[in-house]
Amino acid sequence: MIDKISGVNPLTSLTNTKRTSTTQSVKVSSDEITLSDEAKAMAEAHMISQIADETPDVRSELVEQIKQKIQDPNYLNEATIASTADRILSAYGF
Repeated sequence: MIDKISGVNPLTSLTNTKRTSTTQSVKVSSDEITLSDEAKAMAEAHMISQIADETPDVRSELVEQIKQKIQDPNYLNEATIASTADRILSAYGF
């Protein structure tokens, strides 16, 4: 059988406490970390890589719209072909 272990008497603890008239200041130190430029660049590259992995390679809605436009015989005309050629050349810097 286990006997009750005597606990702390709150009155005894209170009477044994001494009051002080002076105040003590407590300094709080804060932790600090510094990241190198290389670590920041690696974190940014990782974030960009995750975004690229989550982004689909093909925008299927756009592809479907273009397929439907091409099937329309009135869509493919000289102005459309010239405009498309100009956009392709400007994308390559010509």
